[in-house]
Amino acid sequence: MAERVHPAADSPPQSGQFSGNFSSGEFPRKPAPPPATYVIQVPKDQIYRVPPPENAHRLQLLSQKKAGRSRCRCCFCSILAAIFILAVLVGLSLGVLFLVFRPEAPKYSVEGFSVSGINLTSPSPISPKFNVTVRSRNGNGKIGIYYEKGSTVDVFYRDVDLCNGALPVFYQPAKNVTVVKTALSGSRIQLTSGMRKEMRHELRKKTMPFKLKIKAPVKIKFGSVKTWTITVKVNCDVTVDKLTAPSRIVSSQCSHDVDLW
Repeated sequence: MAERVHPAADSPPQSGQFSGNFSSGEFPRKPAPPPATYVIQVPKDQIYRVPPPENAHRLQLLSQKKAGRSRCRCCFCSILAAIFILAVLVGLSLGVLFLVFRPEAPKYSVEGFSVSGINLTSPSPISPKFNVTVRSRNGNGKIGIYYEKGSTVDVFYRDVDLCNGALPVFYQPAKNVTVVKTALSGSRIQLTSGMRKEMRHELRKKTMPFKLKIKAPVKIKFGSVKTWTITVKVNCDVTVDKLTAPSRIVSSQCSHDVDLW
């Protein structure tokens, strides 16, 4: 006769096998936790609400840092919004001024260019002098131009700055042509032997090239409103026939640029 094997009292029930008597209202008991395992029950109202005493100070510091970062973000966003609104207002104002006044850039040309003080037969330093006459035409019907202090006028041969000076301070009204004369001078400019030879060659052809550079701070007048300071840059390529006064301009071509800020 085969032996019947009874399961041990502490062995888990097999599949489909339950312990206890359901008919008597008894339910299976929860399995006991494995050895060395602890179950700690914490009241629900103490979870995430009341930190331990040793962490209370740290929680307060973290809360203060978070609030400070939030205030900084709000302040930064407010500054960006103010800058954006200001830029929009400035753009709209400039657009209105452009539509009303229809501004156009003034035109510049060189009317006179007298040279002296350049000796090409001696290796000694030179002290050149230039008398330059510049014609400025303001074709705007409602815009005046203030030429202010701080302008610079330079004459170059190749990359050598031969002399410098400044424009006079003046106001040019609308629909006006102004002719400005300025005297430029240089002191003890040393030319290389190769540069002297090149200048003598160009002088024999009566095509001595120079570059005139003007940088002038100006303010534009729209009606009764005057703008901030704007820098006008004029570059002219001037060719003369000789290095003595009076000299004749063989060719002249000017270009200009404007720095609004």
